[in-house]
Amino acid sequence: MLPFDLIEYQKRLYKTKSQMEKKGIEVLLVTDPANMNYLTGYDAWSFYVHQMVAVIIDEPQPIWLGRFQDANGAKLKTWLYEENIIAYPDYYVHSDSYHPMDFMARILTEIGQGNRRIGIEMDHYYFSAKAFEQLRLGLPNAEFISADLLVNGVRLIKSDKEIEYMERAARLAEQAMYHGIETIRAGVRECEVAAKIYYYMIAGTEEFGGDYPAIVPLLPSGKNTGIPHLTWTDRKLDEGDSIVIELAGCYHRYHAPLARTVSIGAPPPALEELGPIVTEGVNRVLDAAKPGVTCGELEEVWRKIIRKYGIEKEARLGYSVGLGYPPDWGEHTASIRRHDKTVLQPNMTFHLIPALWFDHYGLEISETFKVSESGSETLTQFSRELIVKHPFMIPHQDGEIS
Repeated sequence: MLPFDLIEYQKRLYKTKSQMEKKGIEVLLVTDPANMNYLTGYDAWSFYVHQMVAVIIDEPQPIWLGRFQDANGAKLKTWLYEENIIAYPDYYVHSDSYHPMDFMARILTEIGQGNRRIGIEMDHYYFSAKAFEQLRLGLPNAEFISADLLVNGVRLIKSDKEIEYMERAARLAEQAMYHGIETIRAGVRECEVAAKIYYYMIAGTEEFGGDYPAIVPLLPSGKNTGIPHLTWTDRKLDEGDSIVIELAGCYHRYHAPLARTVSIGAPPPALEELGPIVTEGVNRVLDAAKPGVTCGELEEVWRKIIRKYGIEKEARLGYSVGLGYPPDWGEHTASIRRHDKTVLQPNMTFHLIPALWFDHYGLEISETFKVSESGSETLTQFSRELIVKHPFMIPHQDGEIS
């Protein structure tokens, strides 16, 4: 059963074609698996080989093009007619002599699309320079133009059903964070914390289970908390360590990220001073987030807060979030940073991550929020502060510590 009804997929296709018309694109080749999912429902771990969805401006249905052994998955996981699912044989996979784009170019030519204006998603993880080269060789009469972020832009404002899925992902994030924090103590290895997080992230609740997230849990600890994007090791945690947990619940590929920082025992003064600063910044930004405000204006709220304390942050403050596949849950469109003129609208969703990183320590407290009709609403409900975990302290399920 598809996660959305046919009417929603048709609305997405209509909006995508409207953007194609504005850019003069007659055929859109979608190779980002998140965008393939968004338009057709296709969901499988097949993005390590070349695949695409071709949206033709004057055809009612897209065409799925992928590996033969994945074709039954496309029949199961999309709303497309079987004749619109076209597969290449396995000798095209990881071959020096054949390339999947040769096959796809031939199909496009055979169905009369070889001499049209073709939009390509040029700048993402799943479309290689070789793929583009082979397409150009196979479609010498086509005109290629960039269609970067075209579908991503359509995805920026969520439907109510998408928000519902992100809210479920938020419940999974809360549960995983609670049990991750519960596991943290001196003598426990980082990998054990990661294992506990993964279990509750995927086991889910009695009502629904979880999906694999687009990014693994990030768990820098000790002096490494000033280094973002580190995963776990088998190092044992020590008394006096701090540990950053950044994770996301995931439901039907929709994400709700959440980050918190935990100190095992009393935190050092420098870290203790950062906690209230970051919490103040998060609260003020969430208060300022509402329809009509730009992403750049939100970032300036944060910048003014930390400037009072003599702090500057080089990295962006947050980004649009939702549907995603590895290696990223971000949508690559709106960023909460200086000069981003994206205007907030209801049902946009963002990961607000005002982390502060220094040479030997750092602190992260993040929230996923949606823009409501009059303000903003966080999707997760979890204690928003530096969490100090003394021996025998146990976090409650709502994130409070006792």
